[in-house]
Amino acid sequence: MTDRPQEPKIDRGFTLHLRGDWGTANLHRVCGWVAQELADRSGPDTRIATWNSRGFVDAVRAVGHGEVDIALTTPAAFAITALDGRGVYAEEKFPQLRALGVIPQRDRLVLAVHRCHNVTTFAELREKAPPLRLATSINDGINHVGLAAHAILDRAGIDLLAWGGRFLEDERPFESLGHALAGRADAIIHEAVMLPHWQQLAPDYHFLPVEDDVLAGLEADYGWPAATVADDYFPGADSFRTLDFSDFLMITTTDLDEDIAYAVAWVLGETRQLLENQYRHLAPERSPVTYPLDPVTMGRAPIPLHPGAARYYQALPTS
Repeated sequence: MTDRPQEPKIDRGFTLHLRGDWGTANLHRVCGWVAQELADRSGPDTRIATWNSRGFVDAVRAVGHGEVDIALTTPAAFAITALDGRGVYAEEKFPQLRALGVIPQRDRLVLAVHRCHNVTTFAELREKAPPLRLATSINDGINHVGLAAHAILDRAGIDLLAWGGRFLEDERPFESLGHALAGRADAIIHEAVMLPHWQQLAPDYHFLPVEDDVLAGLEADYGWPAATVADDYFPGADSFRTLDFSDFLMITTTDLDEDIAYAVAWVLGETRQLLENQYRHLAPERSPVTYPLDPVTMGRAPIPLHPGAARYYQALPTS
């Protein structure tokens, strides 16, 4: 059997700044895991801090501006446009961004409309033009959910405000799902589809497939891929196509020392059970981290790998 990649040992001490999420979600948990295992293999004066973040455009810009050394952002594919300055990054591009690895999370952005409206497609939605109270995330140029939700609605010709509807905008999925469950909203477009809240509301909602031309345009313009939600993932719902909202991407820049980049990638791949064990009480398809983690897959990032990280993934056994 081929040996595993060599365990890192960094003799010097250093200070490293990471950026996770709001504080209690999955990105912060990943940062804590990486900080612990990296510090164990570094000089005694090593200090690693994790800053609060939203995990979206703000995280990408923080790395690009040198405010932090490493950040996590989700979904992974949304970082692609930062390299060449498309979409929300049209005023400023970050070609120096590099990936350290991907933590897999199988997720989708879905639109659901209450069954009382008898709407099952975007065409029916346009025809009936109901004054929906639609729960989603804030569209402030930072939050990826709000950004993607409005991109889909705009490209599909859904003018909610002109129809007399309104948006109920929040930051996180829990608030939006709470609106739908409490009856304050009669439509929702959001992610985190593994949360049990979706199972609760699914019997009262129709899930609308996003039209092919909308999905194709988003991928062509921004590199946002499409994906399928399987039959009965939501109780009683047939399979449908929508926007892929998968994976946590760990990003840095070309300025990060190569030995640190290698060590971080090694931690991701070789101590992965420490993260997996925190989610094993959940079925993989209902978990915010889709385990078991596979180091080879973790090295397949949508943006170029940092050379140090690439050295780790290239050293993995092929069988």
